[in-house]
Amino acid sequence: MEKARIVEKVKVSVKINGKTYEGLVEPRMLLVDFIRDVAGLKGTHIGCDTTSCGACTVLVDGVSVKSCTMLAVEADGREVTTVEGLSRDGKLHPLQEAFWRNHALQCGYCTPGMLMSAYFLLSRNPDPTEEEIKEAIAGNICRCTGYIPIIRAIKEASVEMKGGRK
Repeated sequence: MEKARIVEKVKVSVKINGKTYEGLVEPRMLLVDFIRDVAGLKGTHIGCDTTSCGACTVLVDGVSVKSCTMLAVEADGREVTTVEGLSRDGKLHPLQEAFWRNHALQCGYCTPGMLMSAYFLLSRNPDPTEEEIKEAIAGNICRCTGYIPIIRAIKEASVEMKGGRK
């Protein structure tokens, strides 16, 4: 008879959107599950679990990461920004407003990942071309909008962000 394997849990501490969350987790827990289940932030979606769809995109120490392919233990001691971290003081981020104005979402499932990929792009390149926007969101799949409104929204947000809020 095979002996049951006991998995030792690991303490993980991650700062998400400026607030520290700690938990004892199995070493194989994915960052997206930590964000959703330990931190209770449900904006980051789980789409494919294979890094194909981009619905789980977040920033880790300012770099775009698909959180379904990163372990929570790898994020220990690091800073994560999720879609919930974009809005401030009850006001939507210019990207969120531009998505709303341009009807850049339909079912909305891909929207958090699209927003985070766009936020990462604009943090590195405040004046992207349409081709650069397409390249930036190439790892995010949208099955509803056809991408044109998304690209238009990102471009519009880039113009607005140059004039003020980042």
